[in-house]
Amino acid sequence: MVPLIACNGAHLGFVKILRDRTEEHLAGGALRKAQERFQTIIETIDAAFAIVQVKFDEDDRPIDYRFVEANPAFERQSGVNLRGKWVTEFAPDLEPFWFEIYGHVAKTGEPTNFENYAEAFKRWFDVRTVRVGDPADRQIAILFNDVTERRGAQERLRASEALARENAERVQLALGAGAIIGTWHWDLPSDQFTVDEPFAAAFGLDPALGRSGIPLAQIVATVHPDDQQGLSDAINEVVARGGHYAHQYRVRRTDGRYYWIEANGRVDHAPDGTPLSFPGVVIDVEARRAVEAERDRALAALRSLNENLEQRVAERTAELMDAEEKLRQSQKMEAVGQLTGGLAHDFNNLLAGISGSLELMGKRIDQGRLTEIDKYMAAAQDASRRAAALTHRLLAFSRRQTLDPRSTNVEALVDGMIDLIQRTVGPEIHVETTATAQLCSALVDASQLENALLNLCINARDAMPGGGRIAIEMTNQSLDRQTALAYEIPAGDYLSLSVSDTGTGMPPDVIARVCEPFYTTKPIGQGTGLGLSMIYGFVQQSGGQIRIHSSVGQGTTVRLYLPRHDGDAISGEQVMPEAPVDIGPAEETVLVVDDEPTVRLLVADTLRDLGYTVIEAADGNAGLQILRSNTGLDLLITDVGLPGGLNGRQMADAGRLLRPDLKTLFITGYAENAVFGEGRLEANMQILTKPFAVDALAVRVREMLRAD
Repeated sequence: MVPLIACNGAHLGFVKILRDRTEEHLAGGALRKAQERFQTIIETIDAAFAIVQVKFDEDDRPIDYRFVEANPAFERQSGVNLRGKWVTEFAPDLEPFWFEIYGHVAKTGEPTNFENYAEAFKRWFDVRTVRVGDPADRQIAILFNDVTERRGAQERLRASEALARENAERVQLALGAGAIIGTWHWDLPSDQFTVDEPFAAAFGLDPALGRSGIPLAQIVATVHPDDQQGLSDAINEVVARGGHYAHQYRVRRTDGRYYWIEANGRVDHAPDGTPLSFPGVVIDVEARRAVEAERDRALAALRSLNENLEQRVAERTAELMDAEEKLRQSQKMEAVGQLTGGLAHDFNNLLAGISGSLELMGKRIDQGRLTEIDKYMAAAQDASRRAAALTHRLLAFSRRQTLDPRSTNVEALVDGMIDLIQRTVGPEIHVETTATAQLCSALVDASQLENALLNLCINARDAMPGGGRIAIEMTNQSLDRQTALAYEIPAGDYLSLSVSDTGTGMPPDVIARVCEPFYTTKPIGQGTGLGLSMIYGFVQQSGGQIRIHSSVGQGTTVRLYLPRHDGDAISGEQVMPEAPVDIGPAEETVLVVDDEPTVRLLVADTLRDLGYTVIEAADGNAGLQILRSNTGLDLLITDVGLPGGLNGRQMADAGRLLRPDLKTLFITGYAENAVFGEGRLEANMQILTKPFAVDALAVRVREMLRAD
């Protein structure tokens, strides 16, 4: 019956003491006092307590047990009053486990401690039991606690961890592929095959069945009959050896036609060699195979042409060039797969550091070892910062990063980086800087400019394996209409920042392609070809341009043209101010609008801790309703990308029609330039890029609210 459950070992000791004391005072008033003392304690303790008599059949096997005594906590813990009753009267289908374990204690006198689930009570119990009285009476004392809630939390945690691991595997494989149709996960010991919704939709499967488990035979049934044996052989081979798996075959999709796909996955083995899991992705390779087939046909036709048929040769050559261009595009997609695979590896490492640190923090809190929390917190924060830096590099490459352009003193920024640059390039390379007198400021994101300058110096170092010289030059430049047209930027005043080296240089055909994504002159494994393309994207997004001049054996000069800006300039050190320990009392009201509950919670709680009154909204429409109300507001904090057809900028603009002086802080991890209108924000508007430190948020909010 009830997993009559005990609190801890102290209770068993308590029962033993009571029994011993009772046996010591077996006569007269001493016995009566001992019994009264025992009864008072049993009636008042929080732990459930009962004495049961175990019933045995003619073969001396335990078949039932009766509750001789039970305290009030017993009824609270078990949810039923069974004093004087046999357990089978309440739970005729009670698991045999309870009879066997209690019968063993009653017969042998061996105490026991265990946790088990009782179906009759729909609860988990933690039980401690010991034999009491004359062994011939077959009676035992039981202490127990209901631990259903704790066990449920543990099961939910295990399920969440399993799902996270499964999702991480799918993300890693999905990022390493190109035209992805869907993902699968095959749990080999249980033979459970699950797929995601895109996979199910592509093959006409029930998404619910795909999540709970679908027979593999139903999947194989969609494979072209000519390809089924090869697929079976490939699966058996990789399951046996483990490791990477890739196989191409034809499948019938929802339109009834057969398409070529490639299955990419990985089989993981246990230490003893037992196959455990087989996750993977399905990639559409129909177009790639068609291009390759067309190329092969064009090559074959070209070889068969008569040399005297010049016109036909020219026509076929054109067809071949077209096919090769398509193949080159296909190869670029493969390069995307290689790149994203490396990024997935980096992100998985960072996620492992974050999740592992959080898990250990939880364990140390449960263990009461709070002094060890700081190192795990620092590890998680460091991994988060590195992940944010990696995300910014990707956004720079895509030219969709959210910039914070300010009037920047470039000369001061470069001076502040010289020591870092010199340490990076090494003592064999001499670094020197020159700047025009009265150098103008540039309107640019200072932190991104620092990254670009450091990358250019690293490229220059790689071009001078035997040492050399790097010259960093800053000048004012005025571009007339004709020059600006050639440079593809507006005419006007610019700040020119150039990095020159005395290295190997580049031929014209390399210069023409050096800013293309994925193009690199470095050996495999020593460069992704993203460095200059990210700098190119950042400079163009800032309203500037990049130009490269180089000759083989004569070195290279990379010149950045940055928009000039008149006004108070900042240096690199001023970009991210440290938050003061105390920013003073806060009494203002802030409206926070973000569709991501976690971000909204963190921002709102941070502001409330600082004393602000916070109002929350989950989308643009809800935020606009609050802006249209009579609620007093001092600051609007909103994400840019909001659901419901009204983004953060549109909501802010509509709100400012009613509240012209309302200050607005945009927080975003991604924003199209169109949302901000050429990167410019109106008065009383600022932007803060996710992820951000809470101290940085606090400082920015206080600066905006205290600014006149």
